[in-house]
Amino acid sequence: MNYQLMLKRLIIVATCFSLLVIALGAYTRLVHAGLGCPDWPLCYGHAWAPSSTNEISQANLKFPDIPVNLTKTWPEMTHRYLASSLGLLCIFIVALGMAVKRRGQQFPIKHSAFLLGFIILQGLFGMWTVTLKLWPQVVTAHLLGGFTTFCLLLSLYLRSYGRSVLSIGVKQPLKTGALIALIFVFIQVALGGWITSNYAALACTQLPWCSVSQISSNDIYTGFNFLQEIGPNYLGGQLDGGARIAIHLAHRLGALAVTISIAVLITLLIKFRIYSVAAFLGVVTLVQIGLGIFNVYFHLPLYNAVAHNLMGAILLGTLVWVNWLVRRKIDV
Repeated sequence: MNYQLMLKRLIIVATCFSLLVIALGAYTRLVHAGLGCPDWPLCYGHAWAPSSTNEISQANLKFPDIPVNLTKTWPEMTHRYLASSLGLLCIFIVALGMAVKRRGQQFPIKHSAFLLGFIILQGLFGMWTVTLKLWPQVVTAHLLGGFTTFCLLLSLYLRSYGRSVLSIGVKQPLKTGALIALIFVFIQVALGGWITSNYAALACTQLPWCSVSQISSNDIYTGFNFLQEIGPNYLGGQLDGGARIAIHLAHRLGALAVTISIAVLITLLIKFRIYSVAAFLGVVTLVQIGLGIFNVYFHLPLYNAVAHNLMGAILLGTLVWVNWLVRRKIDV
């Protein structure tokens, strides 16, 4: 039995599957279904959702503040089961990785074990998302955790089976540029998570900029107050308009910083004649910028917004790949 081939295919499946989980998580947030099931891990005490008239009546009596809405239970529970399935795939990866190591073959088993531990932590954040009623700090951390899971799976594949497209070594400026771009995109993802958890995506519908006259220093403080109290139901958000505009504006400023950092990185890649990587990174970046503009111009169309989340993960993964390329040892 070829465990190495099985392991390679399993990591590919898990990596692609993590993107599906990210997309469905974005969909769940965007249709305001984060509390489609107010308990955890069950849904109103059921494995899926209450279905009969009597079950729905009992559920409404038990959760009077969050009555049953079946159009919101299905994305929430589907997301939970898919995320659990991803955890199961990671268990299989660790088990197969151990089998490969016992046969004397190379495999970063510590990486896969860390990935499994991170998936378990991500599951806890999923629980806290519900039990703490969409507390923005937890929702943002949960979103970041999803993106990080994808990047951990991608980097596991690259470390185990990746092949370099480079034939020569690269110099420090390219390594530094790749790292800076990666950090900027990660921060931008965090800002995107803060926007969605505070329902600030439509706080500003002007292009290319927001009206800063509506923002006060107190709005900036309130918008980025990470000590928001635990207790209120944060579905729909608790912040006023000025604070939401401040968050939205920060995300646009972040987009500008990301664009500049990636433009510099693409320039460096072209300088070192790594044209295919530069072209791919450029296309992904342009698509992501276009999706962001469409979100504002068309007032957050659902599937465009889901695509913006998904492309954000792909952009982050692309930069993980670029960093791996420029830092791995090259056989000249």
